[in-house]
Amino acid sequence: MLTVVAALIGILIGAIGAAACLLAMSGTRVRAAETARGRILADAERDAETVRRESQVEAREHAVQLRSEIEAEVQDKRLEIVKIEERILQKEEEIDAKLTEIERREQGLGDREVHAKALQEELKEAKDEALLALERLSGLTVHEAKQQLLERSTDLVRHELAREVRQMEEEARADSRRRARALVADSLQRVAASHTAEATVSVVELASDDLKGRIIGREGRNIRALEHLTGVDFIIDDTPHAVVLSSFDPLRREIARLTLDKLIEDGRIHPARIEEMYYHSKAELEEHVRQAGEQAVFEANCGEFHEELVKILGRLRYRTSYGQNVLKHTLEVVHLSGIMAAELKAGVKTTKRAALLHDVGKAMSHEADGSHALISAQLARRYGESDGVIHAIEAHHYEVQPQTVEAVLLITADAVSASRPGARGESLENYIRRLEALEKIATAKPGVAKAYALQAGREIRVIVEPSEVDDDGAALLSHEIAREIEDQLEYPGQVKVIVIRESRSIEVAK
Repeated sequence: MLTVVAALIGILIGAIGAAACLLAMSGTRVRAAETARGRILADAERDAETVRRESQVEAREHAVQLRSEIEAEVQDKRLEIVKIEERILQKEEEIDAKLTEIERREQGLGDREVHAKALQEELKEAKDEALLALERLSGLTVHEAKQQLLERSTDLVRHELAREVRQMEEEARADSRRRARALVADSLQRVAASHTAEATVSVVELASDDLKGRIIGREGRNIRALEHLTGVDFIIDDTPHAVVLSSFDPLRREIARLTLDKLIEDGRIHPARIEEMYYHSKAELEEHVRQAGEQAVFEANCGEFHEELVKILGRLRYRTSYGQNVLKHTLEVVHLSGIMAAELKAGVKTTKRAALLHDVGKAMSHEADGSHALISAQLARRYGESDGVIHAIEAHHYEVQPQTVEAVLLITADAVSASRPGARGESLENYIRRLEALEKIATAKPGVAKAYALQAGREIRVIVEPSEVDDDGAALLSHEIAREIEDQLEYPGQVKVIVIRESRSIEVAK
C-alpha cells in the first residue's frame, strides 16, 4: 500500500514538474512572439512612411508637369486668339474700304440719275416740239398718221406673209405630197384590214331551251354560282336556243363562254362542277392568250420578245378600242409602219418592234396609272427594249415630241389604221354632228360661198367668192380654218382643208 501511495505521489510530483516546465517554455515563446510582433510593426510603419513620402513626391512632380502643360496650352490658345483678332481687324478694314467705295459709287449714280432725268425732260420737250412741227407740216394728227401707217403696214405684211406661206407650202408639197400619197397608198393596198368587232356581249347557242332551266338551277343556285365566279351577267330570256353573256371585260366574258360550253358538253351542271369547269376554262384561256401572243410575234417577224411581253400581247386579242380589236389593229400598224420604213430606208426592225408594243398598255391600263402610251413604254423599258423603240412608243400619242423617223412613222401608221373606213365604230348621230361642225366653222368665215366635208370628215373643201377673197386671202383663210378646227373640235388623225377660188386651190392639213 505504501508502495502504491509512493508511486502515486511520485507520479503527481512528476506531473507538476512537467506542467511547470511547460509553463516556463510557453512564457518564453509568448515573449518571443511579442518581440517579433513589435519588430514587424516597426518595419511596416517604416515602409508605410517611405511609401507615403514617395507618393507625395510623385504627386508634386505630376502636378508640376500638368501645370506646365496647361500653361503651354493656354499660351497656344492666346496666340491663336491674337491671330484671329488680327484677321478680324483686317476684315473690318477691308469692309470699311468697300463701304467707302460703295458710298462713292452711290453718290455718282445719284448724280447720273439727276442728269439723266434732266436729259429726259429735254428730250421730251424736243419730241413734243418735233411732233407739233410734223403735224403742222403734214396736216395730220399723230393718231391719224398712226392709223394710215398701220393700214399700209398691215396690207404690206399681209401680202408678203400670204406670198411666203403659199411659196413655202408649194415648195414643201411639191415632192412630199407625191411620195406620201404613194407610200400610204402602197401600204394600205398591201395590208388587209378587218372591221369592228363585238364589244360587250357574247351569245352561247343551246341545243334546246330545256337547258336554260338546268343552267338556272334549283332556286337559281347554278346561275348565281356562274355569275359569282366569272363576274359576267348571264341573261336568260325568251330568246330561243341562246344565252347572252354581258360584260365590259372581254377576258371574263370569254372565260364565262368557255365554262358554259364545257358544262353543256359535260351535262352535269351544279355548283361544284361549275367551279371545276371555271378553273379549267381559265387555264385554257391563259394558254390561248399565250398562243395568240406567240402568233402575233411570229406575224410581226421582228425578233424575239420577253415571255411576259408575249403574254401581254396575247391579252390584246380580247381587248377592243372603239369597237376595233386591239391585237388586229396592232398587227396592221406593224405591217403599215414596216412597209413605210422600208420605203424610206428607216429602221424597219425598230419601227416594227415599237408598233407591236405601242398598245400593250391597253391590256393592263386598269392595273397601272397613266396613259396607255406611257404604260407601254414602261413595259418596253422593263423588258430591255432599245431607246429608239421606247421613244417611238412614248411619242405615238404625243406624250413626248417625236424626235426620230421611226416615231413619226408609228404615229402615221396608227392614225391610218384607226381612221380607215369601218375600222372603228361610231354612231350616225356623232358622225353627222362632226361633219356639221366642220362645215359650220368654214361657212362662218367672210367670203365663203359653200363648204363640204368629205371622206368621213378627213377633208373639207371650202369654195370662196372670187370677188371677195383673192389668192393671198385664200392662203390665209385655209390656215385660219385649220387653226379653229384644231382648237375647237376633237378629231382622230388629220383634217385636210382645201380652199377653192376659181380654178386654183390652196390646202392645209392639220
